[in-house]
Amino acid sequence: MNHRDRKKILARIILALAFLIAGSGFASNLTEQAQTVRRWNPLRVPAGARFAGDQACAECHQNIAASQPGNSMWRAMEFGAESPILKSHPALKFRAGQYVWEITRQGDQSLYAVSDGTETISVPIHFVFGQGKAGQTYVLQYDGALYESRVSFYNDIEGLDFTVGSSRATPKSLREAFGRKIPHDETLRCFGCHSTGAASGGQLSVEKLTPGVRCEACHGPGAEHVAATRAGQPRAGAIFNPGRLGGDELTQVFCAACHGNADNVTTLKNAGDLINVRFQPYRIFNSKCYSNDKRISCTACHDAHAPLRQDAAYYDEKCLACHQSNRKPAAEAREKGAAPRCRTGVKNCAECHMPKVEPPGAHFKFTDHFIRIGKTNETYKN
Repeated sequence: MNHRDRKKILARIILALAFLIAGSGFASNLTEQAQTVRRWNPLRVPAGARFAGDQACAECHQNIAASQPGNSMWRAMEFGAESPILKSHPALKFRAGQYVWEITRQGDQSLYAVSDGTETISVPIHFVFGQGKAGQTYVLQYDGALYESRVSFYNDIEGLDFTVGSSRATPKSLREAFGRKIPHDETLRCFGCHSTGAASGGQLSVEKLTPGVRCEACHGPGAEHVAATRAGQPRAGAIFNPGRLGGDELTQVFCAACHGNADNVTTLKNAGDLINVRFQPYRIFNSKCYSNDKRISCTACHDAHAPLRQDAAYYDEKCLACHQSNRKPAAEAREKGAAPRCRTGVKNCAECHMPKVEPPGAHFKFTDHFIRIGKTNETYKN
């Protein structure tokens, strides 16, 4: 058994224990709401969860409230009527075979339509998934069900192309050209990861959603915490703080609930394809330096309350938090939590060690979080 296999087995044990603890119940003096947030999982929202809303959180957390709207997760979903991309692209068109897809702006809404030359299906776009940095896909309501649009917008080409993961072959019917009907469990995951308050108790209530990953998507329903704070009796146990988790649980359990770990990525039908570069917890788990050390966890480099940093020097500093030793013996360096510095340099670390990968049809290069020594023309490693 090699090193990566042992790590995968250990991760599955950790995941199993985490979920076992999550369902084990807590001290009887905790209210039901407090118990909910103590074992919070953003994709397992219980029925009756009471959300307070962002404005209530902002009463105390003013600095975070000011910076968070610029964060990518905050903008993970939009309503079609409010989408800047749809507003600035009032006429989009794509053709494959006899099928033509069009997205047109009419007043304060955008219409998604597909035609085979004889018949047409046309519906308003209510839900926009993705802020548009890479692209965005549309979830459509049709014939009493939710569908993933067959085509998506891609920023790199300023236009439409087939949605990533869907077949690029010409559709066999108008219904197939329209989009893919989304199974119930998948709709819960989609809306649970891209919005706040839409899914609870195993049911989807789109009329209750707040678009994007807001405060309570990660911290749990805050009604009790807010009420106690307003009464002058704040209780930390009434709100969930992911920052208290260990590095591995934070990355491979909590963040991975939406961003994907080894277990849920390998169950995908295209698990062996380049498309899995989008699942950062899964990719970083393969790294030789990955561990429970919080310096290698998601939040070591990414602040969920602020816009994504783009400057290389910022990430170099994160690498050098560990890779700071170039003189001490290896054993002593490891004992003090240090690691050898790169022999090539200490600037633009991610350029070599976290190369960018463009999956076919994605029209975007994703940063591969599998940390390694990148080589020219290397084979993509799963």
